[in-house]
Amino acid sequence: MSQPEAPAVRAGAPRADVSRRIPEAGRIEFLLDLPRMRSNPLSVWERMYERYGPVVLQQAASFKAVHLFGPEANRFLMLDREELFSARRSWDLIMGRIFSNGLLLKDGADHRHHRKIMHQAFKTPVLKGYSAQMNPLVARGLDAWRSKADGFLAFPALKELTLDLAASIFLGIELGPRAKELNRAFEDTVAASMSLLRFRIPGLEFYRGLRGREFMIGFFGGLIAERRAGDGRDMLSQLCRAESEDGEKFSDTEIVDHMIFLMMAAHDTTTSTLTSLIYELARHPEWQERVRAECLAIGSEQLAYEDLERLEDTRLVLNETLRRYPPLSTIPRMSLREFEFGGYRLPGDALVSCYPLHTHHMREWWAEPYRFDPERFSKARAEHEQHTHLFVPFSGGEHMCLGKRFAEMQIRQILFQLVRRFRWSVADGYTMPVQQAPISKPMDGLPLRLEAI
Repeated sequence: MSQPEAPAVRAGAPRADVSRRIPEAGRIEFLLDLPRMRSNPLSVWERMYERYGPVVLQQAASFKAVHLFGPEANRFLMLDREELFSARRSWDLIMGRIFSNGLLLKDGADHRHHRKIMHQAFKTPVLKGYSAQMNPLVARGLDAWRSKADGFLAFPALKELTLDLAASIFLGIELGPRAKELNRAFEDTVAASMSLLRFRIPGLEFYRGLRGREFMIGFFGGLIAERRAGDGRDMLSQLCRAESEDGEKFSDTEIVDHMIFLMMAAHDTTTSTLTSLIYELARHPEWQERVRAECLAIGSEQLAYEDLERLEDTRLVLNETLRRYPPLSTIPRMSLREFEFGGYRLPGDALVSCYPLHTHHMREWWAEPYRFDPERFSKARAEHEQHTHLFVPFSGGEHMCLGKRFAEMQIRQILFQLVRRFRWSVADGYTMPVQQAPISKPMDGLPLRLEAI
């Protein structure tokens, strides 16, 4: 039976309120869970929540982990009203040597400073420019799919398309033969963020991630001098010229770090969401037809920025996909000192995490959470509005994804042109085998049957 949602307890509450023993998972259980944290972490969290409740402590030697479940836990950790947590220290443990100094790996004033400068590259007038630039690139990429209808694998095809888009919009270049090498660098670095053996030894996954990072440092770094001197409108050029109200600019190293992280987010996480969305529309052809009908009703071959919000059914299926397959399944933080939550006094210097993927599948909040049901996001039902932090595919608080609007725009642009060119389906009885971490992706590439319209 599911545990009730625990009330939050503010830091500084009387000790009498927090005297209960913290539910604790055993060390053997911790070690057994590690392999499943990559392939199917949701099953681990559901079992943990059912057995222990919304607050769980795990310890192995000197390492302490605190698991917080549910929307109130999301709000507590993401908003961090008492400044109890560090995002930098937690992400450093996971990806610090791979994605060093990206925006996600910054805290406090340093984070706010960098975010404010980077925000200039995501303002509405700039997004409108990206949208107009994106349309012909999407059309060209999707038209190439017509020759791939037999034995078509959606995931690698989408990776190729989103990488081409990211290179053009973020870097202002066409990759050509360099695309495969850059794509491999991204794959290796993302995979290395989950490596258990973190040594620079040839043949290890982590070693390949470090080599991938070194390739990207050289690749992006070689473009900076020209972009600082030019007047390009691509994102790299804007970051090279961006400055705060006090006239501060990014250093070359900071620009490279931000571009590596931005390109990874725009390429890998967008590909992940698009793949999951296409899979669900293949399994639910009635929704595929609804999306197609409203896109055709726009009356144009390309989608203008001003028409994005007219696509209501597209919004519903996108939100339902983000619920089932959020880009970030886990939000980790490091506790800076002892804190109190849910009636428990919890330790400092612990890895504290909440789980959007688990929250998005809680039966206490969602009707039939494992069923693809876009109508749950309709104005009539609005299941996601029961709690401010029930639906959190892009995190929340100061670390809300800066590229959220760009990602949603890109996904809608691609889907708009895709449904106008193709119908697609999966084989009878097919279920996509999913690796949920570090970023959700199909383990078989997602084979589709494409039918040109």
